[in-house]
Amino acid sequence: MTTVGFIGLGAMGAPMAWNLDGAGFDLVVYNRSTDREQPFAESGVSVADSPRHLTKRADVVCCIVSDGDAVAEVLERDLGVLEALDDDTVFVQMSTIGYAETMAAADLVTETGAQFVDAPVSGTVGPAEEGTLVGLAGGDEAVVEEVRPILEAMCEPVVHCGEVGQGTNMKLFINLLLGDAMGAFAEALVFGRANGLEMDAMRTVVENGALDCPLFSVKGGTIAEGDFAPRFPVDYQFKDLSLALDRAGEVGAPLSQTAAARESFSAARASGHGEADMAAVIKHLAGLADVSVEGNE
Repeated sequence: MTTVGFIGLGAMGAPMAWNLDGAGFDLVVYNRSTDREQPFAESGVSVADSPRHLTKRADVVCCIVSDGDAVAEVLERDLGVLEALDDDTVFVQMSTIGYAETMAAADLVTETGAQFVDAPVSGTVGPAEEGTLVGLAGGDEAVVEEVRPILEAMCEPVVHCGEVGQGTNMKLFINLLLGDAMGAFAEALVFGRANGLEMDAMRTVVENGALDCPLFSVKGGTIAEGDFAPRFPVDYQFKDLSLALDRAGEVGAPLSQTAAARESFSAARASGHGEADMAAVIKHLAGLADVSVEGNE
């Protein structure tokens, strides 16, 4: 039986790890804060005391942590992953990080003789719990196919995007589009409210026309209910738009709308909404226009 090591038991990582356990993989987990490990230990899942300990026991190591610095720390720290990688190990990097950070991590891993798969995921906590994240895999096709059953325990579908780095580029592509769309939707709703339009009426028009999509229907509903619980926080959306703009600068792709959306999320963070759901970008805009977007006033 394949042993999977899973590093990072946050809001996304924990349900992903539970899905691996449910799929029958021999699982060992690690998290920097041990309170996140406790539910797994209580359920009989093996818990490692360091990334090195986890990697020594695993055939495949999956890692989903907060940012590029955290990925580097997991790899390079004392008792880190690099100390235990060998030719028989595959390291699957699932965090949302920058392209240069992905390639740097890949170099560190492959220098040990291990294989590297770049596989961030698209989706939020709900799909993570349901096992319906979209897996965005970059790497040698044979290696991606080797780990596909593991990815498919967490993702549906798994898309092979190309070589290492293309999984990251695809994640930046989809989160760029997500941030631009959320920013535009928030502005449109504030525009409508400033003109006296009712929230229910605007949502009905959107949901029955060419612009109907799950993002607008779901976020329109949570905005109207005043529910900004963090499915995907403003802070994370700001980070991902910043990563996309950095990569765009490297390849010469103009992203004027994305730059504007990034500044809307930056303003929302400055207004104290960084830890709220990304839909809270509307709260800053609504405040500037002195309108209410909650309920159907």
